[in-house]
Amino acid sequence: MSESSKDFKNIGLSKPILDNLKTLEYVEMTPIQEKGLPDILSGKDFIGQANTGSGKTAAFALGILAKLDVTNSNPQALVIVPTRELAEQVANETRRLARFTSNIKVLTLSGGTEERHKIKSLKQGIHIIVGTPGRITKLLSKGMLVMSDIKILVLDEADRLLEMGTIDEIDHIASFTPIDRQTMLFSATLPNGIKTLSANLQEDAVQVTIDSQHQMSTVEQLFFKVAEEKNAALLRVLGHYNPDSCIIFCNSRVTCNKVAKFLRSLRMDSLQIHSDLEQQDRTLTLTKFDNKSCRILVATDLASRGIDVKDVSAVINYDLPRNHELYVHRIGRTGRAGKKGLALSLYANKEKAMLDTIGNYLKMECSIIKLEELQEFKPTELHSLMSTMYISGGRKNNIRPGDILGALTKEAGLKGEEVGKIHIFEVNSYVAIANDKIDMAIKCLSAAKIKGKKFKVGKA
Repeated sequence: MSESSKDFKNIGLSKPILDNLKTLEYVEMTPIQEKGLPDILSGKDFIGQANTGSGKTAAFALGILAKLDVTNSNPQALVIVPTRELAEQVANETRRLARFTSNIKVLTLSGGTEERHKIKSLKQGIHIIVGTPGRITKLLSKGMLVMSDIKILVLDEADRLLEMGTIDEIDHIASFTPIDRQTMLFSATLPNGIKTLSANLQEDAVQVTIDSQHQMSTVEQLFFKVAEEKNAALLRVLGHYNPDSCIIFCNSRVTCNKVAKFLRSLRMDSLQIHSDLEQQDRTLTLTKFDNKSCRILVATDLASRGIDVKDVSAVINYDLPRNHELYVHRIGRTGRAGKKGLALSLYANKEKAMLDTIGNYLKMECSIIKLEELQEFKPTELHSLMSTMYISGGRKNNIRPGDILGALTKEAGLKGEEVGKIHIFEVNSYVAIANDKIDMAIKCLSAAKIKGKKFKVGKA
């Protein structure tokens, strides 16, 4: 394939979309975009097998945006996802890709948020909906959701939706949409249930597969046999590789909590995430990890999907996962968008069979490193360089990142490099601030206004 075949200019996108892609630094198409977008843009039903981080969100979002009628205020595209976190991430990426016009409205429908705000937004007009099956079904049953103008239905992480047992719900939702719609399924793996789902929802679907071995080529995978105490092995690995950011995966919530508590006892900057956390806490935890206010995230497999952090230096499997597909999902958190990544897995004798399964699935020989070859762990403080500031205003207040950055540089006198990522949600926002500037930023912004209005400000 020549380099020119990867140019977005070759697939018939409008100039405003292409100009926006350039400003977002989308230099060339990823394999799933290159192979999939021509069929997606032509309106064909589509099945895409690719890992998270492969650019699949942009593939279906560009397909949606290319066909959108902005003058029609009814929903024209519905994206169904398995988790609240993924709904927010897909919606945010779609908004970025839609910046070529100020008129496109994207709404998330998921649990853990005020339903009355969502209903109000629907009444005011929405073009694209990204949501979880339960919340979409609930609003359909109340007659609050009009689906008669849906042109495109997308199931993202379809294998996860299958695992959650939502097929009947998805069939029910699809029955409210026009029969001549375009339907796209995206999945990291293709279990048998995907074929059933496709038969129910699609017609003559084109299938594109980006094989796992190709996708994992940017990730260095190393395995460590654990004979000593497991936490001691973890410290050796952390101390030797000293990642700037790291996700440690555990198989249970109990282990997850214990590992995070153990690391914090050694003054290592770590947070945990699992299904027991309230939605607000999950959102804040992921935000802190993404904006570099926390270096280590200890997670169950809830977080192996739905985490959209582009610069994760390393993934550590504290426990080997229960199947090879979960392994692929986990290590897909690092080495994204062509960058180099590192996957470090601890395993005990009883897990040797899973190690062989992973090697066979990825068609590779698992590289086993002796823990004794790593330097002894020396007590160290793995602190983050940033802290997170909370602002009690968000999209509902029409706040944009530029408004917050402007207030911080003008009112608080911060330099651009002292302000990190800015996350704007429906009713609040979070900003990463350099540790030595956080108190001053909070004090100054508490007395100042953003877009002519005062908001509550504090340390998250």
